[in-house]
Amino acid sequence: MYKRKIIILSFLLFLSIESAFTQCAMCKAVVENGGQEMAEGINSGITYLMVFPYLLVALLAYVLYRYKKRSEI
Repeated sequence: MYKRKIIILSFLLFLSIESAFTQCAMCKAVVENGGQEMAEGINSGITYLMVFPYLLVALLAYVLYRYKKRSEI
């Protein structure tokens, strides 16, 4: 049952990756005045900043999973 949920959640995460390359209004205004290199740098920075919340959620899920598994023993 848990494996099925993990597979579904992983699939949904992969579907949402493309939306991670969008920009806020202020970032878009800055990029429109800059060049291609600046735009790629800002997109990389946004992606870099978005990785940490996902890692924290994954770590929390892992810790909760281990806690629940230990309590069943």
